[in-house]
Amino acid sequence: MDQQDDLFAPAAAPDGESLTLGHYAERAYLDYAVSVVKGRALPDVCDGQKPVQRRILFAMSEMSLASDAKPVKSARVVGDVLGKYHPHGDQSAYDALVRLAQDFSMRYPLIDGQGNFGSRDGDGAAAMRYTEARLTPIAKLLLDEIDEGTVDFSPNYDGSFQEPKLLPARLPFLLLNGASGIAVGLATEIPSHNLREVAAAAVAMIRHPKITHAELMEILPGPDFPGGGQLISSAAEIAAAYETGRGSLKVRARWKIEDLARGQWQLVVNELPPNTSGQKVLEEIEELTNPKIKLGKKSLTPEQLQTKQTLLALLDAVRDESGKDAPVRLVFEPKSSRIDQTEFVNSLLAHTSLESNAALNLVMIGADGRPRQKGIVEILGEWIGFRFATVTRRTRHRLTKVDDRIHILEGRMIVFLNIDEVIRIIRESDEPKAALMSAFGLSERQAEDILEIRLRQLARLEKIKIEKELEALRDEKSKLEELLGNESSMKRHIVKEIETDAKQYGDERRTLIQQEKRATFEARVVDEPVTVVVSQRGWVRALKGHGLDAAGFTFKDGDGLYAAFQCRTPDTLIAWGSKGRVYSVAVAALPGGRGDGAPVTSLIDLEAGTHLMHYYAANAEQQLLLASSNGYGFTARVGDMVSRVKAGKSFMTIDEGAQPLAPMPVLPQANRVACLSSTGRLAVFGLDEMKSLAGGGRGIILMGLDDGEKLVQALAIAPAGVVLIGTGRGGKPQEERLAGAALTPHVGKRARRGRAPDTRLKISALRPALD
Repeated sequence: MDQQDDLFAPAAAPDGESLTLGHYAERAYLDYAVSVVKGRALPDVCDGQKPVQRRILFAMSEMSLASDAKPVKSARVVGDVLGKYHPHGDQSAYDALVRLAQDFSMRYPLIDGQGNFGSRDGDGAAAMRYTEARLTPIAKLLLDEIDEGTVDFSPNYDGSFQEPKLLPARLPFLLLNGASGIAVGLATEIPSHNLREVAAAAVAMIRHPKITHAELMEILPGPDFPGGGQLISSAAEIAAAYETGRGSLKVRARWKIEDLARGQWQLVVNELPPNTSGQKVLEEIEELTNPKIKLGKKSLTPEQLQTKQTLLALLDAVRDESGKDAPVRLVFEPKSSRIDQTEFVNSLLAHTSLESNAALNLVMIGADGRPRQKGIVEILGEWIGFRFATVTRRTRHRLTKVDDRIHILEGRMIVFLNIDEVIRIIRESDEPKAALMSAFGLSERQAEDILEIRLRQLARLEKIKIEKELEALRDEKSKLEELLGNESSMKRHIVKEIETDAKQYGDERRTLIQQEKRATFEARVVDEPVTVVVSQRGWVRALKGHGLDAAGFTFKDGDGLYAAFQCRTPDTLIAWGSKGRVYSVAVAALPGGRGDGAPVTSLIDLEAGTHLMHYYAANAEQQLLLASSNGYGFTARVGDMVSRVKAGKSFMTIDEGAQPLAPMPVLPQANRVACLSSTGRLAVFGLDEMKSLAGGGRGIILMGLDDGEKLVQALAIAPAGVVLIGTGRGGKPQEERLAGAALTPHVGKRARRGRAPDTRLKISALRPALD
């Protein structure tokens, strides 16, 4: 067996069984995935920290870098973290430290950084040898109780030190600062929240464990981002996202209008949405006003040209005046003071990141140690359970200390009551400890303490101190036992601690929550009549006016007229793909002039593996009858098919082997639907039996078809009847009208097979008869 064969030989499993390479790789990858999820990427619901953050904070606590200590070089902190707890790259540890110090990344920074710690514009922090760090005051809420038996410790990577598995968080820091991370197959995006609101929500849940999601959302209405901004999603949308733990929230910048001399004004943006910087906004405006030709295109697209013209007509200058006095100050100057301010603001919001979406994906390591997506009620419930367990452990730890101290002091009181006898026993006995234990019934711990006591502690004043301390300790013991034995007392105690911390560290909300409509910008279009000309190969143009002579239209060699639609500039051209997807292009965006126009495919992003089959241009209210060759159909408005994206929208469900038929307008006087099959059968039924589907779909059966037979055409007709189009003897084109009694034999219910008309024509198409 050569070396290559060895690679695929069964590998030995730990239990002695053999493993194939596939099973070994699967097991190894699963172990790696779990390690990344739990050991790096996801925060814990209990303390809100990822492992590297927890290790950084603990290491700084062990270095005595409290908020009142002198800061030390960040390199020293990173060195301690790597050497003792986190054997990974120094840059990754420093990046985590930097983020904990950035007030624009963390709602409540846990590290006080001295020096250059980066900016919201994406500038990196200075090297760790230049910056200094210490803990912030609020970090005490994570670390103060760590030596009080509140959490479990585990050996570090080499067993030489102990590190905490969790930090004893006094508040739910997972919600306060949020988190962002990508693991193997999992990702998390938790926004930050206001401390006072989170504390109030936790208190409400402790007092009322069965509090509903709706009641909780009234106390905790939504995120509170470090940079402020405005949340414009509705309360219902926010509540739905927090209930499931997943959603998308709409956010936008906040601004003010500053009046200048001589009636001039300027727009000043002073708060940005999350993940947006002033530099990013400026780059977007530069790209829009000075666009580059897209890859694979020969020139700028009509959308690029239109956006460029729109912004250049509104915007005169933009500059970033952010600095020490104003963390964010973006100034936008209009071309003229006469420009409508609402239009000016909407154009900026619609085209830049001043309005964007903030993802919400509440994935974390739960109290059971498993990663999962959770709703807000479950998150707070698990943290409250952790807090009760932490305070219980802290209380028991303190009670043990108090009991031990009382035991020692009670032994010392015996000394003061029998001091002469104690001195005699110590002086005369060969084994004074045993003798003291025998004489006074002392424990070994008490006897050891008495033998080690200093002579100065035998003074009368010391006895008074011991009595006072004993009294205080017994009172404290009673309170601790009350906490442990009475659930109501424990609840009141935890609530009081939360309220005290909220009062000390809480601040006002920064992010305004106020529902607004998503900003849209519609370029002003002069409403005038145009004729949209579409060629058989999909070239399109818009010519001014109606009543144009089709004989005057010119096309490329081998091409010809598909259709000409008389409409107006605010209307829309709809194109149907072979798989049922529809694409929309504003008529105002179509090329004009005397040329051949442009291919529709250059104005849309056509789905791969498909081609355009039909076109129609009309206003949004125009009703169309849509059908497929397998006999299904429905009606819909043109406006239902309009999409804001160039990739269009999936609208008609086309079964395999079928294809969409040409859309037919539903005229105001129409009262019936006529269907023609490939074998020449005609079926007519009432228009009231049709189904209107604003969201699209397959529709209903219009005509019963035999095997191999197809629907050729379906159209709405008026009482004037229908015109049969076909060929007569010698292949001569002819038309024949069916109306009244001649049409009656074909009228029935929907989904019937119909019958062949009594005519000598070979029918190829239908059209509505006109009065």
